[in-house]
Amino acid sequence: MIRQALAIVMLCLSLAGGSVDSLVDQTSLGGSLYLVNRTYRLTAHYQPDDLVRPEVRRLSSEIMMRREAAEKLEELFEAAAQEGLRLVAVSGYRSYETQRIIYQRKIKSTGSVAKAERLVAPPGASEHQLGLAMDIGRRSNTNLNMAFGRSREGEWVARHAHEYGFIIRYQDRWTDITGYADEPWHLRYVGVEHATVIHTMDIPLETYVEQMQQTMCGEMYANLTP
Repeated sequence: MIRQALAIVMLCLSLAGGSVDSLVDQTSLGGSLYLVNRTYRLTAHYQPDDLVRPEVRRLSSEIMMRREAAEKLEELFEAAAQEGLRLVAVSGYRSYETQRIIYQRKIKSTGSVAKAERLVAPPGASEHQLGLAMDIGRRSNTNLNMAFGRSREGEWVARHAHEYGFIIRYQDRWTDITGYADEPWHLRYVGVEHATVIHTMDIPLETYVEQMQQTMCGEMYANLTP
């Protein structure tokens, strides 16, 4: 019993604590609910083994996602098309090395690491490496900027993305938590059940995962009570 209690304590501490060297498997709560950010990072060798090319309009034929996420993205694009809205997949899975190049380029263009990190994740800290994130645009404008959020397509996606398992991952009002500026084009797949709750609660993924961790640890402690 003492050994089991100690194991639970260590698990809860590792979930709540985390450091720059924390690995993504420490933040997996099952399914597609992974937390990747500057605290919880992926290794340089991490690559999903089920990457596929979603059958949607894509900016490049090389754009990929994990299979389940890709299938739900196809459903989301089809639903938008039925409303007369034409979405375009702009950027999906990125390797650690690709993210490193993008990150270094942004530092040079902004002249500041601090400014760059508000706009681009460092290598290992990007959800794109998970294969569960997709940047999207519209057929008339595939540039990733604030205009997407104000467009008919962007507004529709903000209302309906959760129905297909996606959340709008980064919003200005959450910058202090997520570390990133507003990105209405950045979709993150977490599954329909989680996405619906996150959308309803109107909270960032970090807060949701923290609450899930607290719930899990509370239940584990309760099960030890005679």
